[in-house]
Amino acid sequence: MTINEQLTTEFNLKPEYTENIIALLDEGNTIPFIARYRKEKTGAIDDQVLREFVDRFEYLKNLEKRKDEVRKSITEQGKMTEELEAAISACTTLTEVEDVYRPYKQKKKTRASVAIERGLQGLADFILAQEGDPYSEADKYIDEEKGVPDRQSAINGAKDIIAEIISDNAELRKKLRELFENHGELQSRMINDDGKGTYAMYADYSELVPEIKNHRVLAVNRGEKEGCLKVKLYFNPDMAKRVCAAKYVHTKGACADLIREAADDGYDRLIEPSVEREVRAMLTERAGEQAIKMFEVNLRPLLLQPPVKGKVALGLDPGYRMGCKVAVVDETGKVLETSVIYPVPPFHREEEAKKTVKGLIYKYGVDMIAIGNGTASKETEIFVADLLKEVDRDVSYMVVNEAGASVYSASKLAAEEFPDYDLNVRSAISIARRLQDPLAELIKIDPKSIGVGQYQHDVDQKRLDSALGGVVEDCVNSVGVDLNTASASLLEHVAGLNAGIAKNIVAYRESNGKFTGRAQLLGVKRLGEKAYEQCAGFLRIPGGDNIFDNTAVHPESYEKAKKLLNLFGYTEDDVKGGGLAELSQKVKAFGEKKAAEYVGLDVPTLRDIITELMRPGRDIRDSLPAPKLRKDIMGIEDLQVGMVVDGTVRNVIDFGAFIDIGVHQDGLVHISEITDRYIKHPSDVLKVGQQVKAVVISVDVKKHRIGLSLKQLKKATN
Repeated sequence: MTINEQLTTEFNLKPEYTENIIALLDEGNTIPFIARYRKEKTGAIDDQVLREFVDRFEYLKNLEKRKDEVRKSITEQGKMTEELEAAISACTTLTEVEDVYRPYKQKKKTRASVAIERGLQGLADFILAQEGDPYSEADKYIDEEKGVPDRQSAINGAKDIIAEIISDNAELRKKLRELFENHGELQSRMINDDGKGTYAMYADYSELVPEIKNHRVLAVNRGEKEGCLKVKLYFNPDMAKRVCAAKYVHTKGACADLIREAADDGYDRLIEPSVEREVRAMLTERAGEQAIKMFEVNLRPLLLQPPVKGKVALGLDPGYRMGCKVAVVDETGKVLETSVIYPVPPFHREEEAKKTVKGLIYKYGVDMIAIGNGTASKETEIFVADLLKEVDRDVSYMVVNEAGASVYSASKLAAEEFPDYDLNVRSAISIARRLQDPLAELIKIDPKSIGVGQYQHDVDQKRLDSALGGVVEDCVNSVGVDLNTASASLLEHVAGLNAGIAKNIVAYRESNGKFTGRAQLLGVKRLGEKAYEQCAGFLRIPGGDNIFDNTAVHPESYEKAKKLLNLFGYTEDDVKGGGLAELSQKVKAFGEKKAAEYVGLDVPTLRDIITELMRPGRDIRDSLPAPKLRKDIMGIEDLQVGMVVDGTVRNVIDFGAFIDIGVHQDGLVHISEITDRYIKHPSDVLKVGQQVKAVVISVDVKKHRIGLSLKQLKKATN
């Protein structure tokens, strides 16, 4: 199949959709733009599937490129045959291509190449033919000058050649790989006492390759890299050697015996180490892809956490020796005042700290307090909970995951944003803003530092960066960005823009005042027609000259949107006034397809426009459960087995999920305790940010471990 045919089959698309997607990509269109505004050409494929399509497309292009390189190399050697051409064409992976190419690849000096130089290829061919006495034949190859002093030297050299021939057999290597993958066993043992704590379960560990979980592959890899574990991929060598010999031996006698000896040597010396590396690389790649996938799955809901709008926030970055850093930000995230308090050990200046915080609460009308969950978080939370009892104002607090805040504080971006504040105060500002608008703040931080996912430092970093960058881009564009308030760091994630153009937009805004229409973007330096086409629909202008500018309706569809309004007797003023509650029902009564044809749109895009017109300026995050703010506190020592608690999912991993139940230490719900029904992965049921009720099934105060169950909840509440 051609690449297009293969993609069409794998993604279950119509052939024209595959062709359209590839053409749109070749034209320089971004994934968010294609997914949102070219639905009629793609069959309304969503952005996540579209990214998978692009990844697969790139792999298949690289595969074809490598096939062409191999064909060229073999042809230049004068060794290309119809069989070889068919074998190359039939390859479906890069590994299979390399297997076919192996016999023709330029090798460093090997025992086989030395034997060939000594003129022993003919003897090797004679033995492989299995039609005579190899020892008598070997006498013909004795030549002192060539380094073949006797019969045995000739036989040994011929066996080296045969061993390499067997090792280079593509069909045989594929079969052995399959045996390793289906029946092999991954084994590890402890070789360094330093790993006793971290790698205790892998001290004397073995598991069949088909059954091993991806996170265990990455764990033993890390243990091996750190010098704590010795790792081996084992498959019965006697069985493997029989498979190797059976491929070439078709008779009895001396030649067959020599081939078996060569096969044994070839397996031990050449095949087994190579196949083990290949299968372990396959396991690592598969595990890495799963880890990256989990990171994507966790990152998306984390970025899309609902913002707490219109609230003044006070951020606290807890600490012992350096004190607790304080920052008050207004409803838009603007810094109003900063300070440092010392309510926890070793200072215990609680009353002074209370006076400072109370003063800030009353001075600026603080509505909520965000507490970072790092060092001294527990003590700071106790201080805040106690303080709020003395405050004559409705103020609540939330412990915020501060992962990555220190990374951001020390970054060039933070220095540009807050040149007059030190690192610690920047962290407090970031923590406050995370509660107000998680997406706008978290996009400033390298996704790997945000604190979700598993083994992110053990996977292909380039692939991880690409995948997570895609998630950030999709989230930013699905929410939309206020053109008049967005920072350059947020704007650069909008489709069609980059860091340079984002800074130019901010500069234009500062020089010319607020944008009043999307078309003004064309006046921004380096923002041309193509970039405008890609970004315009994702940028919002609340209160602008055109109500459509505050929606996800693309400028190219403004006239069609007006035509739709006119068809049902509405005006743009009705959109502003929110008077289109019945538009959707009217369109359905009229007929979606008929209405789409009348205004010149496809049905999926028509539906998108109707949604936008009915709720201009909508934020898709508003439909999600708001974050839970608290006024009281509970410690791990207050927990009892059987207690039902409220919680928020913080991280979903291969073997379960960690849930914040408000006691500083997250509880673990093992996959076996999530539900009574079978699930392949915890992410089938849970996602980051999801609010759940759970029952406490174990508490270890000493080790700070909490075991939770979701499936036992019904029993606990009866």
